[in-house]
Amino acid sequence: MAKKDTEKKDKLREVVLGAGGVSAGRVEALANQETDEDLILNISLRPSRLPDFIGQNAVVDNLKVSLEAAKKRGEPLEHVLLSGPPGLGKTSLAHIIANEMGTKITATSGPAIERAGDLIGILTNLSQGDILFIDEIHRLSKTVEEFIYPAMENFEIDFVIDKGPYAKTIKFNLKRFTLIGATTRAGLLTAPLRSRFGIFHHLDFYETGDLVTIITRSASLLNIPIDKDAAAEIARRSRGSPRVANRLVRRVRDWAQVKKDGKITVAATEEALKSHGIDSMGLDIIDRKVISVIHGSFGGGPVGIESIAATLNEEPDTIVDIVEPFLLKAGFLKRTPRGRELTRLAYEHMHLTPNKKEPQKELF
Repeated sequence: MAKKDTEKKDKLREVVLGAGGVSAGRVEALANQETDEDLILNISLRPSRLPDFIGQNAVVDNLKVSLEAAKKRGEPLEHVLLSGPPGLGKTSLAHIIANEMGTKITATSGPAIERAGDLIGILTNLSQGDILFIDEIHRLSKTVEEFIYPAMENFEIDFVIDKGPYAKTIKFNLKRFTLIGATTRAGLLTAPLRSRFGIFHHLDFYETGDLVTIITRSASLLNIPIDKDAAAEIARRSRGSPRVANRLVRRVRDWAQVKKDGKITVAATEEALKSHGIDSMGLDIIDRKVISVIHGSFGGGPVGIESIAATLNEEPDTIVDIVEPFLLKAGFLKRTPRGRELTRLAYEHMHLTPNKKEPQKELF
C-alpha cells in the first residue's frame, strides 16, 4: 500500500512540474499533505473554501448562512442558481459548496446532456447530499429540462421502457441531492425551471481592490514575486474578472521570467500586456474590433447585434456573452431600443471622431 501511495505521489509531481509555475518544494508539500482534488485546485488557482473566496461579499455572506443552516438540520442544501457574466466564480463557488458540505460534486454542462437518458445515469449515481453542477444550464434541451423537474422537486424520475402497447413507466426514487445551476444568460431560463431553485445569487464584476488581492494570492501560489503597483496595473486591465486576472498573471509571469529578472514589475506588466494586445483599459483585439466596426461600418450606431456579428464573422453569442458585458460596464457601449450605440468615452479612448448624424427628415 505504501509503495502504491509513493508511486501516486511521484506521478502527481511529474504532472504538476510538467505544467510549470509551481516550485519543487511546493509540489512536495502538496503531494504529502493534500488530496488529488486539492492539488488540482491549487494548480488552477481556485479557492477551495468559502473564507478563501475573495469578493462578492453579499453572495458569500448569504451562502454562509444557507450552508450553516443546512448543516445544523442535517439536510442537503437547497438547489442553487448562480448567474452572472463568465469568469466571476460560479464554478468555483459550486466546488466550494461541495467542500463545505463535505460531499461529492459531479460536474457537467447543458449542451453535454443531449437526451434524457444521459441524465438518468448521472442522477442514479448520486448519493445522499451529493451535488450535481450543471454549467450553462439555460442551454438544456426542452426534453431534458422537463425530465429534471420531478428530480428537483420530488427526487424521483419516471422513464419509459418498451414501445407501443407494451410501454411501461417505471418510477425510480433518487437520493436527496443538490442541483447547482450556473448561467450567463439568466433571462433565457424558463419560468418552471427557475422556480424550482430555492437559492438565487447573481455575481457582478469585481472591484479593483478585490482583484489586487486575488492577483497577489495567485502570484504567491505561482511562486513569483510581484510589486504592489504591478498587481494594481493587472487588476485595472482584468475586465473585472478573476479568470482574466489569473490569465494575465500567467502571461506576465512568462514575460518576466524570459525577458526580465523573474519579478513582476510595472514595466514588465506593461510590456507583456502590450504584446498581447491588451490596452490600458483592458480592451483586447476583439473589443477594439467591435468598437471600430460600429464606428466605421454603422456610423457609431445604433446597430443590431446580428449585424455586428456578421460583419466581424463571429457568432452573436460570442459578442453578447463575452464582449458586450464589459463594454457596457466600462461605459463604451450603450443599449438603445434600436440597437447598440457607442458612447463619448469610446470615441475618446479609441481616438475616433464621432460621425455626424443625418437629420431624421432626410431619412424619409
